[in-house]
Amino acid sequence: MAVTKGEQYFLDRIRLGDEQVWADFVSRYRGRLLRFARAKLPQRADAEDVVQETFIAFLRSIGRYRGECDLETYLFALIRRKIIDSYRSAGARKVCLIQDAWDSDHDEGSSDLLDVVPSPAQTASWYARADEQHDQQKTILAEALSDLVDGLKKNLNLRDLQIIEMLLYCQIPNKEVARKMGLDEKAVALIKHRNLKQIRENVGHRLGIAEHKSAPMNADAEIPDSLLTDLWEYYRFSCPKRNTIGAYMLGTLEPDWHKYVEFHLNVLGCRFCRANLDDLQSQSQETQQEAFQARIMESTIGFLTRPM
Repeated sequence: MAVTKGEQYFLDRIRLGDEQVWADFVSRYRGRLLRFARAKLPQRADAEDVVQETFIAFLRSIGRYRGECDLETYLFALIRRKIIDSYRSAGARKVCLIQDAWDSDHDEGSSDLLDVVPSPAQTASWYARADEQHDQQKTILAEALSDLVDGLKKNLNLRDLQIIEMLLYCQIPNKEVARKMGLDEKAVALIKHRNLKQIRENVGHRLGIAEHKSAPMNADAEIPDSLLTDLWEYYRFSCPKRNTIGAYMLGTLEPDWHKYVEFHLNVLGCRFCRANLDDLQSQSQETQQEAFQARIMESTIGFLTRPM
């Protein structure tokens, strides 16, 4: 979840005011941010304004950025805030296309990740404690969720990962998840219970290690689904890496992984990853056009009329 060495280089140079590195940084992320904004906003001009505001917000907040997540995740979090500020519809708050397929009775009351992450939800008794414990608890729960996803991927238990994504990432009801996956609703409930138990046990273990540094914390208390969703949206635990999406686009992934990425992009409809896919496809088309241009130039240059 932390920044890579390459991203740290960008950060260090940008903090020193390196204009060329800043231009390279903008060029690297501009396309995927614009495609994400275009999926949310009806006018291209509005989307471009939001992207511009996102880069400004990044520069203004760079001094407070502690590298708790990678730069792409941080930029997507910033742009979501800008989109929500400019276009406060229910659709603007949904991060996956699958959420458009059903009417959520609790959507208006759910907390938004961009409101929760900087200032934890005060309605969650497990999470609303002394300020000095907020960051620790957020980190511990995020690490537990990350461990869960990593374990499911490592064991190629991609079916359960798809189910957990729908339940926790998108807050799709058990009944709808069961219908999508062709399972009994009880089976979905069992999978959810088993994975939530694993998260709580992981949190309990981590809290036990941390107890000597802080006041005792209750690891057995129920963790609200909305809080898990907020963290999942912020850290995007299950989102495929950009190079994995590129391999999917080229058809070079192993069958199990291809099927999973297909689900994540087209069934779940993760808007973040779809923006990455659109950007990669656009770059591929531009590369093909440039190659075609070069081929034409190479084959025709000899036929140009030379000046007398």
